[in-house]
Amino acid sequence: MRTDVLGVGFDDLTLDEAARAGAALVEGEGFHYAVTPNPEFILAARKDPAFRQALLDADLVLADGIGVVYSAKLLGRPLKGRAPGIEFAQRLVAWMAKNGKRLFLLGAKPGVAELAAANLKDKYPGLIVCGTHDGYFKEDEPVVEAIRQAAADVVFVCLGAPKQEFWMVKNGPASGAHLMVGLGGSLDVFAGVVERAPEAFQKLGMEWLYRLMKEPKRIGRMAKLPLVLVYALGSRIGGK
Repeated sequence: MRTDVLGVGFDDLTLDEAARAGAALVEGEGFHYAVTPNPEFILAARKDPAFRQALLDADLVLADGIGVVYSAKLLGRPLKGRAPGIEFAQRLVAWMAKNGKRLFLLGAKPGVAELAAANLKDKYPGLIVCGTHDGYFKEDEPVVEAIRQAAADVVFVCLGAPKQEFWMVKNGPASGAHLMVGLGGSLDVFAGVVERAPEAFQKLGMEWLYRLMKEPKRIGRMAKLPLVLVYALGSRIGGK
């Protein structure tokens, strides 16, 4: 039973529980995909029914942003906490390295996925990165075929929302992979191209503030995020 937060159902899991759930999907039969919605996803899903459905149909839905956690609390449906996509990915990769699973990295600018692969293999000895592809492609079929030929168990799809979610829904089953995970800009972080917020910001759930300090041009996007809390409060007052 998922926890509904403004129309998007979240799996109420700790980060460790999420990692175990992800590993179980990798070990299972058939194709699965995981999504990591933050408040921006929720706002977008309110306007885009197809995107909302892609989120609802995912096998694993993790609360990426602190705004999701606060909204759930305002709605009287508290979650156990955040499960940031990048931290979920790190735990999953650590498990993959120990269990011989094969990872394919998809997304970002040319060269970034290769650099991310090298860094991940250095950090997680034994990790098999079976292939990479940048996010600048026009045709899906060659990419799907590359994933299939690489015999990937897991694919990190970093194309940005909602493109990555639609891409996983459309192409995942034909790829032969057991699990795809939509991870936005995570490859840039793994590659060292973008610096993640310091641990103090992470623990406070204020990575958004650090990003805003580093990239003031994001102010337009950030200004919309309190809307999620406003909608949650309004829903609580309205008894919905």
